[in-house]
Amino acid sequence: MIPTAHQHPKTHFIPLVMFFFVVTQTFAALPRPQIPVTTLPDPITSLCSRADSGDPVAIQQLREYLLRHDSSSPNYDIAIGWLRSRAASGSANAEFLLGYLLEHGHGVPRDLPQAVANYQDASARGNSFAQNNLAYLYQRGLGLPRDPRKARELYLASARQNNSAAQTNLASMYYIGDGVSRDPAEAARWFLAAANQGDPIAQHDLGVLYYRGEGVRKDLPAAAKWIGLAATQSLASAETDLAFLYETGSGLSQDEFAAYLWYSRALAAGDSAGASHRDAIARHLNAKQRDEAHSLATTSLAPPDTGSFAPGYALSILPIRH
Repeated sequence: MIPTAHQHPKTHFIPLVMFFFVVTQTFAALPRPQIPVTTLPDPITSLCSRADSGDPVAIQQLREYLLRHDSSSPNYDIAIGWLRSRAASGSANAEFLLGYLLEHGHGVPRDLPQAVANYQDASARGNSFAQNNLAYLYQRGLGLPRDPRKARELYLASARQNNSAAQTNLASMYYIGDGVSRDPAEAARWFLAAANQGDPIAQHDLGVLYYRGEGVRKDLPAAAKWIGLAATQSLASAETDLAFLYETGSGLSQDEFAAYLWYSRALAAGDSAGASHRDAIARHLNAKQRDEAHSLATTSLAPPDTGSFAPGYALSILPIRH
C-alpha cells in the first residue's frame, strides 16, 4: 500500500528476485529464497571448474547453492571462495551477490561496510540490482549516511534499465516526496512501468491511485484490474483491497461471497485489516457458503513474492471499521 508523506517506506528491496529473467547471461539469475533446496547434480569443485569455463548452468547452480545453503553445508567454503574470486576479477553480478551475502551475513560474517563497497563497485559497472540495493541503503541510512537524493539517482539509473523493483521504489519516492518533490503523476508513471512487468506491489499501488484518482484519472474498473492482478500473486494487502472492492461493488459486480473469500485469504496470509469487514459479511452467508469460502481460501493461487522485501505501507483503500 502507498505510504503517507510523513512515513518512511520499507523499500521494495531486491536481494534476489529479478535476476531469474536473464538466465542466459553469465552469473545473471539469482533465485528466490523460498525455492526448496535441491541436491546438486555435480560436486562443488566440478561446478566451479565448469563455471570458470563460462558454463551458465554451472554458474546458476553455484549461485543457488550459495543462497540456499550456509557455511555449515559441505564445501560451502569452496563455493564462497569461487564467488570472491569472481568478484575480485570484476564481475559485477558476482560483486552484487557477494554484497548481498555480506549485508545479510548469509554464509559469511555480516559486514555492512564491505557490502556497501561491493554494491558501489557493481553499481559503477551498471548493475541495476546493485544500484537498487545501494539506493535502499542510502534511503534508509544503513551502512552510510542517509541520502534520499542519492537514493533517487540510483533508483532512477536502475529503473531506466527496466528493473521493476527500482521502478516501484522510485514511484514510492515520488509519491511521498522523499528526495524529490512530491509528484503523484510521476509516481503513477513508474508504478505503471513496474506493474506492466508483473510486479505485484506496483500493481496494487497503481490500483490504489486509480481508486483515488490521484496522479491519474479516477477509474474504478482499472483499480479493480490492477488490484486483482496483485491479489492473484498472493499479495495480502491486495487481497484485502480486492475483497473491499467486491464488498462495495466498486469497479466490479458486488459479491459478498467473493469478498468473504478474499478477506479470508488475506487473513490467512497475515493481513488482519479486513477482519471486521469479513465478520460483518459472515452474517449474510450461510454455513455452507462460509465453509466453501474457507476451503477455497486455503488453496494457493501463487506463492507470495518473498524474494523481495515488500514496502510496509500504512495506507490502502480499505476504510477502518470502528
